Amino acid sequence: MNILITGGTGFLGSRLAQALLARGHFQGQPLKRLMLADLFPPRDDRLTRDPRVDCLTGDLQANLPALFAQPWDAVFHLASAVSAECEADFDLGLRANLDTTRSLLDACRASATAPVFFFASSVAVFGNDPGLPLPAVVRDDTLPTPQSSYGIHKLICEQLVADYTRKGFIDGRAARLMTVSVRPGRPNGAASGFLSGLLREPLAGLPSHNPVPLDTPVALSSPANTVAGILAVAEAPRDALGGRTAINLPALSVRVGDMIDALGALAGPEAVALISHQPDAAIARIVAGWPARFESPRAAALGLRADPDFAAVLRQYVNDHPDAVTLPAARRRLGLPG
Repeated sequence: MNILITGGTGFLGSRLAQALLARGHFQGQPLKRLMLADLFPPRDDRLTRDPRVDCLTGDLQANLPALFAQPWDAVFHLASAVSAECEADFDLGLRANLDTTRSLLDACRASATAPVFFFASSVAVFGNDPGLPLPAVVRDDTLPTPQSSYGIHKLICEQLVADYTRKGFIDGRAARLMTVSVRPGRPNGAASGFLSGLLREPLAGLPSHNPVPLDTPVALSSPANTVAGILAVAEAPRDALGGRTAINLPALSVRVGDMIDALGALAGPEAVALISHQPDAAIARIVAGWPARFESPRAAALGLRADPDFAAVLRQYVNDHPDAVTLPAARRRLGLPG
């Protein structure tokens, strides 16, 4: 199997690459080559040390001729401009999300064989429209009504993937990812970025701020659960997917205040004391427009389940990134050395 991951050196792309390398196979076939295409080189040298891995850095649309000098058995399209970026720069969002995805699909269409094509969509395709209010629980048959440029881009691309699949150009699959928390590293431009920074920064002894009311409900997924969902959808037999439309991945529904309480229970009051509450009307409006509760029987039929609780999500972050926990009181409480 020769596999291309766009956005391959980013947070989810790197985790997906590591999972594929550790398994050594995809859809029952051995992994031969893994190409990571991104604007930036890999931060994790474990990827570059693996002889199966190649990297191509630069603008994805400009690099498509070089990337498709050889055919790919599978393409995971994770590259995207994120929500707040798209609101701030309309043209950037169109170029990065719509134009590039269309060009990538056409490159796959021109291939000798129709590759498996996984598209990372988002729950931002759902929103509260005056003519079609968002239900309390989003189900597999809930009509998407995006209320942001990012959500609209994702919905359009979902439909392109479905149509290219209908025509036999690709074997397309799309999954709507929940907000992933807790993300390591530096903040990104996503409106949901505070849902990681709210926890990541205090664990590192740094101040953080919460821009939304404490009773704001959100739908989350841990990094490990998200990657498991991506692979399950990408590897599922076509008749197990229940159609060409995008699958809603499972979600843990939790209030922002409950996330902070879980941080205090795990890392102590010193961590919570580093959080300030600074309302941001723009962020609050975007987040309040996203659904917080899901019922996803199509995902459940693939064996996928939500994270059990937010405490488990936090423990996953600490176990995966113990060196990122530098607040002395938190390290003592968690039994970490130093």
